[in-house]
Amino acid sequence: MTLITDKPKQNYFLSQPHQPFFLLGITNAIIMMLIFGLNYKGVFALNISTLNFHVYTLVFTVFTNVFTGFLFTTFPRFCHSDVVQKDYYSKIFFANIVGSLVFLTGVFINELIMNLGMWILFTSQVFIVLKLHHIFKTGLSDQKEDPHWILMAQYFGIIAHILFLISQFGLGFENVAIKVSFYMYIIFLTFAVGQRMIPFFSHSREEKDERFISTVFVLFALKTILSTFDSYTYVKVAEILLDILLGLYLLGEFLNWKLTPFSAPAIVWVLQLGLFWLPTAFFLSALSLTAELFLDTSFYFLNIHLLALGFLTTILIGFGTRVTLGHSGQPPHADKFVIGLFWFTQVVVILRALFSINVAFGWGLNFLFDISFTAWLLMFLLWSSRYAKVLMFGTKV
Repeated sequence: MTLITDKPKQNYFLSQPHQPFFLLGITNAIIMMLIFGLNYKGVFALNISTLNFHVYTLVFTVFTNVFTGFLFTTFPRFCHSDVVQKDYYSKIFFANIVGSLVFLTGVFINELIMNLGMWILFTSQVFIVLKLHHIFKTGLSDQKEDPHWILMAQYFGIIAHILFLISQFGLGFENVAIKVSFYMYIIFLTFAVGQRMIPFFSHSREEKDERFISTVFVLFALKTILSTFDSYTYVKVAEILLDILLGLYLLGEFLNWKLTPFSAPAIVWVLQLGLFWLPTAFFLSALSLTAELFLDTSFYFLNIHLLALGFLTTILIGFGTRVTLGHSGQPPHADKFVIGLFWFTQVVVILRALFSINVAFGWGLNFLFDISFTAWLLMFLLWSSRYAKVLMFGTKV
């Protein structure tokens, strides 16, 4: 069931599912962040709120594409199923391009066009999940617990997308859509994949708690509910306690795996680093929410960005690099350039955190926004400069 083909070089780009989806996700990461940054700075207006544009585009035009490339490549192996056929994933890839372009046209020109783009992207996502569901049901593996939770996260991605579509009718579901898409879709999906693959790559032989992933799912669901209604003081207190519980539970389990980040190859330790960002982000979330209560201020989405950049982006950069190299017939090795890129990802996290702290304490250092969003763009431009040719042509690095 190998995914590497011997087709002519000019067809290489579509020869494996991760290649087109990775490149589209990276391209959208650059374009959408650039538009968001310029809109935030007041350079132009959009037919959608700045927050909704930021969340929707990152979730459904960036991370969904990257997840699709990864799962269309690996999910059949998880389930012992046939591979996803080129005709199927190619149509979804081109639909995602059309949906992204129509959506972008609409945010500048007309809200109806923007909504059409959202419906195209939603329809495409439905076919992604239908294929993953089929793979899960027809796969011959007798170990399907991890695939079950990966699929569960995908179902929540569909629910979140529906909530975004409903919110376009002015029914006030934006906050729920944002929280569900973030915690129950992209963060839980990254966790579900990471807790399966990172111990494997790390050669950890420790037994995992069989209730670990289901317990985290329940705690994430509670986090989603509490964060949706945390304008109430007693709800915020409950959220703080839940963040501490989540951080302790995750950290305890990760330590039990006996990972070795200080002796592992860079292509592995960056994944371990991303994994430990998860409990760290929840501890810092509890701290920032507590400070908000006592200082009567806002840390401006600090907890969200610690998860999105520290955990999610670090993991995706690590997995994306490993999959891109491994499925082009090259050893998954990180040279000095790539190691520098891994560390630069952590710089992006710190810069965005500093901007939130700046807002909370009124330092007036708003140029930190320009620096942090420029660093995001630079991070993906640097990654593309190394791996875009690998994805498109199979070029050796």
